[in-house]
Amino acid sequence: MLLGAQALPAWARTFASAGAGAVRRPDTLPFPHLPAGTASMPEIKHIVVLMMENHSFDNMLGMVPHRVPGRAGVDGLTLKHGKPVNSNPDRHGHHVRSRHDSSPCQLPTDPSQSWNASHQSYDRGRNDGFVRASGPIAMRFWDERDIPFTYSLVKHFPIGQRFFSSTLCQTYPNRRFFFTGTASGLISTDNTTFTIPAANGTIWDRLDAHNINWAVYFQNLPTFLIVPGQATAGRASRLRNFTSFVPDVAAGKLPQFTFVEPNYTTTSQENPQDIQLGEEFIAQVVRALMRAPTWKHTALFITYDEHGGYYDHVPPPRAIKPDSIAPILKPGDRPGAYDRYGFRLPLVVVSPWAKPGYVSGVTQDLTSLDAFIERKWNLPAMTFRDANAHPMTDY
Repeated sequence: MLLGAQALPAWARTFASAGAGAVRRPDTLPFPHLPAGTASMPEIKHIVVLMMENHSFDNMLGMVPHRVPGRAGVDGLTLKHGKPVNSNPDRHGHHVRSRHDSSPCQLPTDPSQSWNASHQSYDRGRNDGFVRASGPIAMRFWDERDIPFTYSLVKHFPIGQRFFSSTLCQTYPNRRFFFTGTASGLISTDNTTFTIPAANGTIWDRLDAHNINWAVYFQNLPTFLIVPGQATAGRASRLRNFTSFVPDVAAGKLPQFTFVEPNYTTTSQENPQDIQLGEEFIAQVVRALMRAPTWKHTALFITYDEHGGYYDHVPPPRAIKPDSIAPILKPGDRPGAYDRYGFRLPLVVVSPWAKPGYVSGVTQDLTSLDAFIERKWNLPAMTFRDANAHPMTDY
């Protein structure tokens, strides 16, 4: 249900008074007049999320408006005389411009996406601290010469140009936002995650509670295990090696919800991997789904978990805090809260029902994926963040 501002915590009242309107609480339903578990969107029977690693929108799709016919209006990198003019100053004040990387093999000296580096890169909305945080490597990008399959998808299928990570920091906190609607205080990719349970359950709990069939297909690691308590005996059949993905899909055995995970040492596109190996993995997933008997009722969301330290020119806007749990900051950590999104991420929606050529300018984040799932099956929200996230129905 929608609650008036007077019924909300102080920080949620502030968000509502800033123009967000009515605010939904955790554990409420997208359709409160219907029983939980009631399906909507009958044209979509299968939702698939493929989440890659560590790249910003400008880093992977910044050249789309200049290289893909019909996409001139996409908010990517700015060119002058055919060359990008976006830049960030280094520690000496010299400006380093965005430039195409000469190799798809990323350098082992990867840019930093830590809490401090991300907040330094953001620099109070100026987005001019990427080079100071990580060096010139942060300004590199790839285009259709390096990732032709991704650019072919962008030519035909809708993309999100205001799709953000959920917080200004690393992989684990952002993936936990997708899995649980909150980072529960986490700001780093470290073993702290294994000591912090989900504040109000997980998306997997919601699916199980209403008998929604789901599976995680992984190559070397199912990352939903970063949330304690998820590896139960009853879920053993939910965890499947990716080698069974293509035959399962071809046989019409695609679950109602599927989370696909790459190999985090070879195909996730994280540093220092060859991004073309990840490109091949994306193509394998897409082609398998398109050839399957379930394709006519499938929606695939291809995105990344965070920006990887790579430059993006759009400052992330403010966001509703997921709950009252503050970031666990140590001496030397920059001040901050979970009241702002992280940097923009690439997002492509691949489906026979997706709007051809559409570009979404709606502010969304990783919990918008949860909101789409919750809307599909009328599932209760986990936190304030997913309860109030845009459900991505515009695609």
